[in-house]
Amino acid sequence: MSPLRPAADSVTELERALESCRVEFNEIDEVWPNLYIGNIAIAHNKEELKKLGITHILNAAHGAWGSKGSQAFYGREIHYYGIEAEDSTDFDLSIYFRPASAYIHKALGAPNGRILVHCVLGKSRSATLVLAYLMIFQNFSLPEAVERILQSRAISPNRGFLKQLQDLNMELQHKIKQCQLL
Repeated sequence: MSPLRPAADSVTELERALESCRVEFNEIDEVWPNLYIGNIAIAHNKEELKKLGITHILNAAHGAWGSKGSQAFYGREIHYYGIEAEDSTDFDLSIYFRPASAYIHKALGAPNGRILVHCVLGKSRSATLVLAYLMIFQNFSLPEAVERILQSRAISPNRGFLKQLQDLNMELQHKIKQCQLL
C-alpha cells in the first residue's frame, strides 16, 4: 500500500510519508533514470563520479562550509551549477525551482547525460530540487514525486521546503485544470 495517498495536502502527511521510508541511506542513489541525489562526500569524489559517468553537478549547498563545488574544481569533464541555499525553513528555495529544473532537464537531454544533485547530506535541499523537477518536467504531483523518490532514497526536506513544494503543486495543478477547460 502506498504510504502517501494521492491527495496528501498537509505538510504533516508528507512528513509522515517521508518518515515511513525504509530505504537504506546511501551517499548516492539513482532516483530517476540518470538522475542521482547524493551528499557532499560523493560530490567531492571525482574518481567515483567518473566511474558513475556523471556529466553534470547541481550543488544546492554552493558556498556552504566544506563545499568545494565550482567549475574550476570539476574541470572540463563535468558541468557545474551551484545554488547558495540554506537548509532553513525560512529560506525561499522556490525561486530556484524552475532554473534548477531546467538545468536538470538539459543535463538529462545531453548525450550520455547523468546528473548528481547534492547538498551537504543529500536529504533536504537537493531532494527538494529533484522533487520540483519531477513536478515541472515529468508532470508528477507532489505526492507522486515523493513516492517515486522514496522508492530509492530516504529524503527529508524541511517543513518550509515542503510548503514551497505544496505551493508549486497547487500552481501546476491549477494550470492543468485551466488547460483542460480550453
